[in-house]
Amino acid sequence: MEDNYSIDEILLAVDELQNLKKNKTKKVSDNSNFKSDNSSIPKNTLKLIEEAEKTNN
Repeated sequence: MEDNYSIDEILLAVDELQNLKKNKTKKVSDNSNFKSDNSSIPKNTLKLIEEAEKTNN
């Protein structure tokens, strides 16, 4: 089963894949701006979480 695609069809498919990737990245970055209420979390725990996040990035 062999399909023949034109260059335009291939380029269109590549553009669609790149747009999907950009949209997923944008959604993740939008969620990272979310601020939550951390008042019930001890400060020492928050420091550990922040240090862990820095080392992962």
